[in-house]
Amino acid sequence: MGKKRDKADDAAAEARAETKKERNRRYEKELARLQAELAHLQAWVKATGARIIIVFEGRDAAGKGGVIRRLTERVSPRVFRVVALPAPTERERSQMYIQRYMAHFPAAGEIVIFDRSWYNRPGVERVMGFCTDAQADRFLQMAPKVEAVMAEQGITLLKYFLTVSEEEQDRRFRQRIDDPLRQWKLSPMDIESYRRWWDYSRAFDEMLTRTDTDAAPWWVVPSDDKKAARINCISHILASIPYERVRFEAPDLGKRKKRPKDYEGEPTPRRVVPAVF
Repeated sequence: MGKKRDKADDAAAEARAETKKERNRRYEKELARLQAELAHLQAWVKATGARIIIVFEGRDAAGKGGVIRRLTERVSPRVFRVVALPAPTERERSQMYIQRYMAHFPAAGEIVIFDRSWYNRPGVERVMGFCTDAQADRFLQMAPKVEAVMAEQGITLLKYFLTVSEEEQDRRFRQRIDDPLRQWKLSPMDIESYRRWWDYSRAFDEMLTRTDTDAAPWWVVPSDDKKAARINCISHILASIPYERVRFEAPDLGKRKKRPKDYEGEPTPRRVVPAVF
C-alpha cells in the first residue's frame, strides 16, 4: 500500500512539474508576441511623434522592476526611456514639487517610464515624514489638475499600481535576504515599508481614490503571480494606445566595397580580452 501511495505521489509531482513547464512555455511565447508588438508601437511613436508617459507605483517587492525590464528589453532606450530618480537634492527641494519630474517628460517620439514618480509625495514621503500632511493633501488636490493639463497638451498618461499580498511580500523580502544576487534590492526604506504595511495601506487608499480620474485613471495590477502581472500589464498598455503598424522599408545594403590595395592595417599590438569561454 505504501509503495502504491509513493508512486501516486510521484506521478502527481511529475504532473505538477509538467504543468509548470507548460505554463512557462506559454508565458515565454506570449511575452515574445507582446514584445514584438512593443516594437511596432515604438515604430508608430517615432513616426507620429506621440508622447507617452507610463507611471509605475505600488508596494515594495510588488514586481515593478520586472514589468519594466520586460517592457524595455527588446526596444530602443532612446524611445523607451526609464526614469528612476534618486532622493531630491537641496536645490530640487526648493523647486516646485513636480518640477524635477517635468524635466524628464517626453519630447515627440518618446515613451517615458517612471519607476516611481511624483506620487512619492502622498506615498513614501507622507508615511516616512518627509512631507507634512498638509503638503500631501495639497498634492492630492493639484495632481488631477496637472494631469488633466498633460492630457490637454497631447500627452498620453498611463498609471499602474502593482499590489502584492502581505504573505507574498514577506516571501519575497526573505528571498532577497537569502540571495546575494537580490540583496541590493533591500534598502532601509524597504524594511520600513514592510513594518509599516498598514500606514502605507491608508496612504495608498487615499492616493488612488483622490487621483483616479477620467483623464488619468489608475489601473491596479495584482502581482502575487509575477509572470501573470507582466503579461497582463503589457497587454493593457498595448490595448490603451491606438497605435498602428508602420510599414518597414527594408534598406538596400548594396555591395561592400573591396578592400583597398593600400590598406595594411595598424601594426601596433592590441590588448585582446583573454578567451576564458
